[in-house]
Amino acid sequence: MAEHVRVAVIGSGFGGLGAAVRLRREGITDFVVLERADSVGGTWRDNSYPGCACDVPSHLYSFSFAPNPDWPRTFSGQEHIRAYLEHVTDTFGLRPHLRLGAEVRRMTWDAQELRWDIETSAGRYSADVVVSATGPLSDPKVPDVPGLDSFPGKVFHSARWDHDHDLTGQRVAMIGTGASAIQIVPAIQPKAGRLTLFQRTPPWVMPRVDRAISGAERALHRALPLTTQLRRGLLWGIRELQVQAFTKHPNQLGLVEKLARQNMARSIKDPVLRAKLTPDYRIGCKRILLSSTYYPALTQPNVDVVASGLSEVRGSTLIAADGTETEADVIVFGTGFHVTDMPIAERVVGADGRTLAESWKGGMEALRGASASGFPNWMTIIGPNTGLGNSSMILMIESQLTYMADYLRQLDVLGGRAALDARPSAVHAWNRRVQDRMKRTVWNTGGCTSWYLDASGRNTTIWPGTTGEFRRATRRVDLAEYEVLRAPAANSEGEKAKKDDKDEVTA
Repeated sequence: MAEHVRVAVIGSGFGGLGAAVRLRREGITDFVVLERADSVGGTWRDNSYPGCACDVPSHLYSFSFAPNPDWPRTFSGQEHIRAYLEHVTDTFGLRPHLRLGAEVRRMTWDAQELRWDIETSAGRYSADVVVSATGPLSDPKVPDVPGLDSFPGKVFHSARWDHDHDLTGQRVAMIGTGASAIQIVPAIQPKAGRLTLFQRTPPWVMPRVDRAISGAERALHRALPLTTQLRRGLLWGIRELQVQAFTKHPNQLGLVEKLARQNMARSIKDPVLRAKLTPDYRIGCKRILLSSTYYPALTQPNVDVVASGLSEVRGSTLIAADGTETEADVIVFGTGFHVTDMPIAERVVGADGRTLAESWKGGMEALRGASASGFPNWMTIIGPNTGLGNSSMILMIESQLTYMADYLRQLDVLGGRAALDARPSAVHAWNRRVQDRMKRTVWNTGGCTSWYLDASGRNTTIWPGTTGEFRRATRRVDLAEYEVLRAPAANSEGEKAKKDDKDEVTA
């Protein structure tokens, strides 16, 4: 027998826990949070590699409704962010709603009952509304490299770090130069016997202005919570002012690019190495990375930089696309995640029997980043075109939670058995406006190929505006953008008959 709830939340990272808190604040307690792992934390549980930390300041990378006056550093590490999420779980009484070890295998819309039937590894559920908060950084992407199966050593992805394997004295190959890799390289370089970095595309790197937050500062934040709000507001405001350079005037990023070149020049004196590390695209086209230790690590005598991607593996020999051969004992993939082809989409079956992946075959799109046409009463947190290139995703998540809360209020106002299905015309109109704005952004004009782009080269990941604009766009649900679905009459009459029978028995 399936357990029925009003709302099923999928995932327990920032999006899922935020949704759970918002549901409770709205007076809704009939919900579950389905989590495939054995603890909460999402990407901050899964990514525990050496050096793992956030590149957004801590006071901005946290919920506005759950400020933390005790962040230890301006940019906190993975262990502190994960502890914060555990704290949020306990503070807001979310543990009774958690269903850990419950991986969603399939979600199917029942048009007769106006509900979602959910199959998980821990049993069956049904829900009036599904809030999918699996996140784009949840399923690691490992490239299909010829001969990888023949490699005799250890192979793992940065998001599935093998802490039992000692890298001391080993020949380590780091594949990729994204946000994870530039943290991993400085952390493992001192112990590796040889570290080879396979770099397909060099990133732009700016200094990471990180420091410990003093005890006096933390005491002030505890005594005067307003100071925490002011600090958060200042961090937010600075980033809002930066947005136009990314979205409307990419040429204004020239000064930032100059600073990044100076940052490189301070650490990289070898002109050959500097040439390898210098990007050939406009800064900001890919995410600008923050590190004060990455470049110094690359100059160490036990580090080699191969300015080419990994193309083949022959036993313990790794062959780059430029023909360079490297011997390795360990391969670490820092090659990102399934962002524009999220595996959860294969498991969601909508009103017409198609999966969400099939519906999104031509590219992801969702009304206000939340609702996909043909998938009634299904919402996603961090959906298409809600990502950011320069600020905190928590701001976007909270805006989507506001939209979710109004969505549920609208269902209450409609009364009875009802569902909302985003009209195709509304979805397309929203997506057209987003893509039109995207044309002039640095992410589309900067001359790079990034993980923001899908297989057809369309940017279905980033929001081309300020977080304030997105907040205004998701403040409330416009019912004109949705079709209101009602339970079939025969089904409703059957329910009424059951109710009448129950009343007679009670009498």
